[in-house]
Amino acid sequence: MIKRVVKMTFQPEKTETFLQDVFEASKSKIRAFPGCQSMELLRDTTAPNILFTLSVWDSEAALNSYRSSELFQSTWAKTKALFADKAQAWSMELLDQHIS
Repeated sequence: MIKRVVKMTFQPEKTETFLQDVFEASKSKIRAFPGCQSMELLRDTTAPNILFTLSVWDSEAALNSYRSSELFQSTWAKTKALFADKAQAWSMELLDQHIS
Protein backbone atom coordinates (compact mmCIF):
# COMPACT_ATOMS: atom_id res chain seq x y z
CA MET A 1 0.00 0.00 0.00
CA ILE A 2 1.17 3.52 -0.75
CA LYS A 3 -0.18 6.94 0.12
CA ARG A 4 0.06 9.73 -2.42
CA VAL A 5 -0.07 13.42 -1.50
CA VAL A 6 -0.40 16.02 -4.24
CA LYS A 7 -0.18 19.73 -3.41
CA MET A 8 -1.95 22.01 -5.87
CA THR A 9 -1.75 25.81 -5.75
CA PHE A 10 -4.52 27.35 -7.79
CA GLN A 11 -4.98 30.84 -9.12
CA PRO A 12 -7.25 32.21 -6.35
CA GLU A 13 -10.06 33.03 -8.76
CA LYS A 14 -9.86 29.53 -10.31
CA THR A 15 -10.14 27.48 -7.09
CA GLU A 16 -13.93 27.24 -7.22
CA THR A 17 -13.76 26.31 -10.90
CA PHE A 18 -11.59 23.36 -9.96
CA LEU A 19 -13.89 22.32 -7.10
CA GLN A 20 -17.14 22.61 -9.05
CA ASP A 21 -16.17 21.72 -12.61
CA VAL A 22 -13.22 19.35 -12.30
CA PHE A 23 -13.23 17.68 -8.90
CA GLU A 24 -16.98 17.09 -8.67
CA ALA A 25 -17.01 15.52 -12.13
CA SER A 26 -14.06 13.20 -11.52
CA LYS A 27 -13.96 12.27 -7.82
CA SER A 28 -16.23 9.23 -8.00
CA LYS A 29 -14.40 7.89 -11.07
CA ILE A 30 -11.02 8.27 -9.38
CA ARG A 31 -12.26 6.62 -6.19
CA ALA A 32 -13.65 3.72 -8.26
CA PHE A 33 -10.44 3.25 -10.25
CA PRO A 34 -8.94 -0.24 -9.75
CA GLY A 35 -6.39 -0.15 -6.95
CA CYS A 36 -7.62 3.09 -5.36
CA GLN A 37 -8.57 2.43 -1.74
CA SER A 38 -9.50 6.02 -0.91
CA MET A 39 -9.03 9.63 -1.98
CA GLU A 40 -9.56 12.78 0.06
CA LEU A 41 -9.45 16.45 -0.87
CA LEU A 42 -7.98 18.80 1.74
CA ARG A 43 -7.63 22.58 1.92
CA ASP A 44 -4.84 24.55 3.55
CA THR A 45 -6.27 26.34 6.59
CA THR A 46 -4.44 29.61 5.86
CA ALA A 47 -4.42 29.67 2.05
CA PRO A 48 -7.78 28.66 0.54
CA ASN A 49 -6.30 28.34 -2.96
CA ILE A 50 -3.93 25.55 -1.86
CA LEU A 51 -5.52 22.11 -2.01
CA PHE A 52 -4.15 18.64 -1.45
CA THR A 53 -5.28 15.21 -2.49
CA LEU A 54 -4.45 12.31 -0.22
CA SER A 55 -5.01 8.99 -1.94
CA VAL A 56 -4.31 5.43 -0.88
CA TRP A 57 -3.37 2.86 -3.53
CA ASP A 58 -2.88 -0.89 -3.43
CA SER A 59 0.59 -0.50 -4.96
CA GLU A 60 2.87 1.73 -7.01
CA ALA A 61 1.74 -0.29 -10.05
CA ALA A 62 -1.92 0.58 -9.35
CA LEU A 63 -1.04 4.27 -9.05
CA ASN A 64 0.98 4.15 -12.27
CA SER A 65 -1.91 2.45 -14.05
CA TYR A 66 -4.16 5.34 -12.99
CA ARG A 67 -1.55 7.92 -13.99
CA SER A 68 -1.34 6.46 -17.50
CA SER A 69 -5.14 6.30 -17.89
CA GLU A 70 -7.34 8.54 -20.02
CA LEU A 71 -9.18 9.54 -16.82
CA PHE A 72 -6.00 10.95 -15.28
CA GLN A 73 -4.80 12.56 -18.52
CA SER A 74 -8.06 14.45 -19.10
CA THR A 75 -8.56 15.39 -15.44
CA TRP A 76 -4.97 16.56 -15.01
CA ALA A 77 -5.07 18.68 -18.18
CA LYS A 78 -8.14 20.54 -16.88
CA THR A 79 -6.64 20.86 -13.40
CA LYS A 80 -3.19 22.15 -14.26
CA ALA A 81 -4.64 24.85 -16.51
CA LEU A 82 -5.93 26.44 -13.28
CA PHE A 83 -2.63 26.39 -11.37
CA ALA A 84 -0.75 29.40 -10.04
CA ASP A 85 2.30 27.26 -9.30
CA LYS A 86 3.67 23.85 -10.26
CA ALA A 87 2.12 20.93 -8.39
CA GLN A 88 4.20 18.90 -5.95
CA ALA A 89 3.63 15.21 -5.27
CA TRP A 90 4.96 12.59 -2.88
CA SER A 91 4.41 8.85 -2.74
CA MET A 92 4.90 7.39 0.73
CA GLU A 93 4.70 4.10 2.52
CA LEU A 94 3.28 3.81 6.02
CA LEU A 95 5.90 2.94 8.64
CA ASP A 96 3.91 3.35 11.84
CA GLN A 97 0.32 4.18 12.73
CA HIS A 98 -1.67 4.89 15.88
CA ILE A 99 -5.44 5.31 15.78
CA SER A 100 -7.25 6.32 18.97
